[in-house]
Order: sequence, then C-alpha cells, then structure tokens
Amino acid sequence: MTRFAAQPLVAVLGPTNTGKTHLAVERMCGHSSGLLGFPLRLLAREVYDRVVAIKGAESVALVTGEEKILPDKARWFLTTAESMPLDKEFAFVGLDEAQLGADPERGHIFTDRLLRARGREETMILGSEALRPMLRALTPDAEIITRPRFSTLTYAGPAKLSRLPKRSVVVAFSAEEVYAVAEMLRRLRGGAAVVMGSLSPRTRNAQVAMFQAGEVDYLVATDAIGMGLNMDVAHVAFASLRKFDGRKSRRLTVSEMAQIAGRAGRHQRDGTFGTLSLEGPSAQFEDEEVLAIEEHRFPPIDHLYWRDGKPDLGSIDGLIAALERRPSSQVLRAAPQAIDLAVLKRLADESWVRDRARSPSAVRRLWDACGLPDFRKTGAEPHSRLVGRVFKHLSEGDLHLPVPWFADELARLDTTQGDVETLADRLAAVRTWAYIAHRPDWLAEPEHWAARTRTLEEKLSDALHQRLTQRFVDRRTSVLMRDLGAKGADLLPMKVEADGSVTVDGESIGILIGFRFKADPRARHGDMKRLMAAAERRLGEELGKRARALAVDEDSGFSLATDAGRPVALFWQGDVVARLTKGKDLLSPRIELHRALDALTPADRQAVVRRLQVWLDDQMARHLRPLIDISAAARDPAQPAAIRALLAPLAQAGGLMPRRALEEVLTAVERDMRGPLNKLGLRIGTLDVFMPALIKPEAARWRVALAAAQDGVVMPGLPVIGAVSAPTPAEVATCHAFVLAGFRPLGAQMLRVDQVERLARNAHDARSGRAAFTPDAALATSLGLMPPSFAQLMLALGFRSADQGWVWKGKRPPAPAKKKPVKERPGNAFGALAGLRL
Repeated sequence: MTRFAAQPLVAVLGPTNTGKTHLAVERMCGHSSGLLGFPLRLLAREVYDRVVAIKGAESVALVTGEEKILPDKARWFLTTAESMPLDKEFAFVGLDEAQLGADPERGHIFTDRLLRARGREETMILGSEALRPMLRALTPDAEIITRPRFSTLTYAGPAKLSRLPKRSVVVAFSAEEVYAVAEMLRRLRGGAAVVMGSLSPRTRNAQVAMFQAGEVDYLVATDAIGMGLNMDVAHVAFASLRKFDGRKSRRLTVSEMAQIAGRAGRHQRDGTFGTLSLEGPSAQFEDEEVLAIEEHRFPPIDHLYWRDGKPDLGSIDGLIAALERRPSSQVLRAAPQAIDLAVLKRLADESWVRDRARSPSAVRRLWDACGLPDFRKTGAEPHSRLVGRVFKHLSEGDLHLPVPWFADELARLDTTQGDVETLADRLAAVRTWAYIAHRPDWLAEPEHWAARTRTLEEKLSDALHQRLTQRFVDRRTSVLMRDLGAKGADLLPMKVEADGSVTVDGESIGILIGFRFKADPRARHGDMKRLMAAAERRLGEELGKRARALAVDEDSGFSLATDAGRPVALFWQGDVVARLTKGKDLLSPRIELHRALDALTPADRQAVVRRLQVWLDDQMARHLRPLIDISAAARDPAQPAAIRALLAPLAQAGGLMPRRALEEVLTAVERDMRGPLNKLGLRIGTLDVFMPALIKPEAARWRVALAAAQDGVVMPGLPVIGAVSAPTPAEVATCHAFVLAGFRPLGAQMLRVDQVERLARNAHDARSGRAAFTPDAALATSLGLMPPSFAQLMLALGFRSADQGWVWKGKRPPAPAKKKPVKERPGNAFGALAGLRL
C-alpha cells in the first residue's frame, strides 16, 4: 500500500507542470471506480480520452452540461465541476484546480465540491499552493503534499509579434483581441491556431492539432489555457494583463498570471513568459510580479466563496433564502449573485411561475431550469425569458418540451454559412439545446435529440475550424517560414508538376515557365520575397535537369522571338532563355543568357550557350545563306578589289542598299565582273542593289532582328507577310526596319524593291525615246500604289511630268541634301540606312 491509503483525504498542491493531474489520473485508475471534476469541458474531454486509452471506452464516462457519454458499465467518470454526480458512490474522487473556489463567478461550485465530494477509499484535492490556508481551515484532516515544478520558468521580457519565438502562445482576454492578434500573426508569421473556452472540444482539438503538428508555430488563446490544457509550448506572451471579470475590468492577480504563464515548458523542458509589444500602451509586468512567478510564491488565499449546495426545495422563497444564506465559517464568503439565482428571482416575480411551483418536485424542476447556462452571454433578463419558456413547457401537459419547438430551433441553427463570429454564436446556441437534450427528463426521446444536437455541434465545429483556419492561417506563408529555417534533411518536400506548378509541402508557391520562376500572383506582397527566396534555394536541381535537356534537344524546340517592342530573344520550349546583343558584326551576335539561368552551374551554362550557338548558326545558314556568301566574298582576297569594295558595305547593311550610295563603287565594276555577282544572287537594279532571296519574309525577319540586336534596340515592327506595299510608318525605327526588309519609301507609301524594278522596267518598255508618253497605271494600281506615290517613283526613275504625260530626262546625280548631319553608326544595318532620305 502507498502512503495515500492511510489518509483518505489528500491535497496535492503546487504550480503548473508538476504532474498533479497526471498523478490524479493514475490514482483514479488504480481504484475500482473513480470521479474527477475539472474546471473546463475541454480539460474534462482531454483527460477522458487519456483514460479511455487505459480502461476502454465501455468503462469510462464523460459528463458535462452539453455532452454526456454514459456507457452502461461505466466506472470511471470525467466531468466538469458543475456536473459531478455527488449522489453516486465512487472509490476515488478528485477535484482539479480547487483554488477556483476564490473565483466570484463559479467559486461556490468548487467550494461545495471541496467540502462535500468524497471518495469511499480516497479523495484528492488538486490546486495551487495558495490554497493551503483554506485547506487547513476547512479540511484540517487533509494530508497536504507539495510538488515542485518539473522545469524552470523564466521571464523573457516584451517581444514584438515579428520577433516572437516559435512554439509561442499569445494570451488575450476577449474574442476581439484574440482575433486581432491572430490576424497580425497571419500577416507576419503565416498564421496561428485559436483556442477559446467557448469553442467546442472538436473545434478546439482541431486547432490545437495544427499547433502540435507544427502546421503553425503560434497559438492565440484566452486564459482558458491556464486551466491545465497540455500543449507543447515554449513561450507564453501576454497581450494584456487586464481582464473583464463580469463586473469590471481589473488587473490579473499574480496567481492568475502564474497559472497562465506556467503553460510554457512541458515536463522537463524549460519555458519562458513575457509580454507582447503592441502599438499603443502595452502590458508590462512589475518586478515583484516577475519574481513571484519565477519563484512560484503567491499570496495565500484568505477566503473562498460559498453557496448552499443542497438548498431547501420546499418553496421558491425557501430556495431563494437558502441560496442567499451567509456561511458560518470565517474563511467563507457568500457568493455573489450568479446568473441562475438572478433568473430564479426574476421568474419568482411571475405569478404563473408561483402557481406552477407549489410542490417540492416543481420547485426542483424550476431550479433545474434556472441552471440552464447562458452560453450566449445574453445577460440575466433575456436569458430568464428562455428559461421561463422552458419551465412553462416542463410544468404542463406531459411535462416535456414540445418536439416541434425543439426541432425548429435546431433547424434554424443547421447552416454552416457565415463568418467566424456568426458560426461561434450559432455554436453557442447549439450548446444551449445540447444541454437541454442531455437532461434525462426534459424531452420525450432524449437519446435521439442528444444525438441530433451532437451531430449539429460537430458539423458547426468543423465549419468553425475551417473558417478559423481560412481567416487566421496563411498556410503558404507558414510553409515558407518553416522552409527558410530548414536545413539538409529537414527541408520540406518540393515538387514540380508537369504543367510547371511548384509546390512546397503540398502548398503552391508559383509556376516554373522554362527557367523562369513566377510567384503565385495571388500571394500577398509581403510574401513575394519569401516565394522568390524559396524558389532560388530549392529549384537548382530542377533547373539543372532542364539545362541538360536543352543541351540535347532537337532544333524544333528552339525559336527566335521577334515581338515588336521587345528585345530579340531565343526561346526554348516556348519560353525565353537568352537574348541577342551586339557582336563583332551583323552575322556574329552575342548570346546573353537570361538572368533566370544564373542559378545554373558554370558547366550547365556553357552547355546551354553552346547548344544555342549551334542552333543560331544553323538557322542563319538556312535563312541568310546569300548574306553569308557575300560577306565571305567581301573578305576573300581572291576576289577583285572592285568586287570586295562593293560587297563589303552591302554585307554590313544586310544585303540591301540604295544604288546611289554605291554609284562610285559600281563604276569600277567592269561588265565581265558581273557574272560572279549574278552567281551570288546579287541584283543591281535601277534604284537599289539587293538580293531577291533576302527580301523573303523569313529572311527579312532575321535580318531586321540581327540589326536590332547589333544596334542594342528593341525589335521594331515588320511589314505584313506577303505585302508588296505598305503605308510609310511614322516611327523612324520602324521605317528603317521596313527599308531593311526590302521596301523603298515613296512618300506616304513604301513599295518592295523587286516591285520597284518591275515598275521601272514597265515604264521604260512603254516609252519611245524621249517622247512624252502615258505609262500604264494598271500595274501600279494592282500593287496598291496610289497616284502620288507612283509619281514619286516616276521622278526617282528619271522621268519628268509634261503636258502630254511623262518625259524621260535621264537620271541626274542627286544634289547635296540640306539637312543636319547624321551621326554615323558604322558596322550596323540601321546605321547604313539612317541617312536615307524618305
């Protein structure tokens, strides 16, 4: 036998984290039957689950106001203090947090259980060391045992939310303050779980499970956590040190501070406590309070609140008198008027209530109805109206509540629509009806309605948990914060889906397009840096795989991007990987990798550049072979000097130049030299020297793109594919691009140079010497050339307008243009065209 057998009444006192509750559970389970009373429904449920794991569900009962699990063979009962069945005999009886007898609102309940609840073989009172004087005065035969705290509790001072250590609980004293802190934690640290005494066990357990599993590193709670709820907490931060106790706003007592702060640290792990630094006035501990909490020294309790636990039920007046009777002990004080007594007094003023409560059984039924808790905190007056309606039904007819009324009230609450506050209010209302359903004699089929209310409470609890999570947990931010702090094997799993979606621990952070990571556009601005940092440190392996795939890909995977207004770029698999910049000449652009490829290793970067260069060389050989040939011929020392003098500027200009710019060079080209030029595909036209193969759409696109890269400008607009004429663009750069693409300006219009030569030949075929003639305008019209533009062309060809039509005058050397000097840009196609008079 242990030391407890010789003394049936034992008080185990000490601060939090001393294992008092664990000891009581062990002692209870060692007896043939037992009863443990707790201050909270949540705590009763938590210990119930532990005892079920030991004894089995068929042997353990849970009894609270709104929930009853009563197996037929139950021998171990876990209850709230209010629901302790004192009319049953148990081998073991225990009361947890007995110091709550000093609480003005519920103290009389705990004092009554302290004085009257006894086990046949053993009774255990659990509480704070401050309760010792009361036990000496009220239970002098009790053996008092003090247990030390398992771990050290240290003051850590104030901390900002952004600097709050992980595994912290922030304690606030109103729902509004809890929600406000949780919202700030969502923005700064990814979110927080929320625990309040008003939550159902199902919602509370789901929220705590998130915290315990590490899905969130913070929990925001009311002082409900001070009543023994066990969680893995490292630090407790007080958002405030004041609370409203139902009558006034007051500062917490040192004992209350210690009860809450003591949640930090578990078993032999040390914990810390402090305050939260918020904008405006912040909570601050006094030095004396810190010392008392750290050393677990608190002022002794000098009184407990008392109310007759077995009042006279002979009449309403006798009941009220019994409930208001003052205690005889000097350490007991009459309890302040609780809401059940306030409701009883209000109903006692109703004549119909007195008419129906004339017998002891009716008075008991009235008192039971007054015990209906005000879960919605509506106050005595509104609550008394509900209690009055309940008693009216219980005192007439079959003495049961009408099923249609009860069912209608449940149906009205059976919806999961609404925000957190709406669902919490609805859940509080369901608790009222659950309390009613668990009364054994208030409904005709209590088991059926208890099941209905339990199902509805679970439904609303799940919805409330979902809303709380949606509102106060940004899982992506939480995942990112954990990922940024992880190393090596602790790194969270990252996955890149087939469509490029990137997830970390199942949470989407963005999409990988080629080598470019784009953060999720739905992310908040403050998370963008975290998203990019996560991608930078985690996507290196995936980018390397893509680089190696690019290095061996077929030519069909690459393309040249020439979107107007954007730099000339090289694409792979539909996304940019590099851009072309200035090289040593038009046909030798430099490949500059996109910054997204900076994360690659040097070897992978070199492999990518080599593959892109091979593709670029192949494409230029395919589309710009004539230009490559004349460029090579211009450097060939075997060619005559006159040929090289003609081909060199032509190659730099992209294979097209006005004839007048080359007139001096052309005079040096003998007729027998024209054969090799013809073999190269060069055509010396009336107005232009060009290569017909290079004015095809794809060749023109490549030449304009290479010229833009060489000049360091964005890609200008291009003529419509297949067009032979077009309006003259207003932008100079676009106009130069049209010229390089093979178009000649003719006033408000431009005409492709091969069609210019066609019209020139047609005009010369139509004339007879220098006689006036009228050219056939049908061909010009079919090419889309307007009369003013056609006139510009005729003038450029050497014709002059006459009364009878046009007269051949022959071409004259152009007069020097009176214009501002143009800065030369040698080695550049746009530069060669810059001096062209449009």
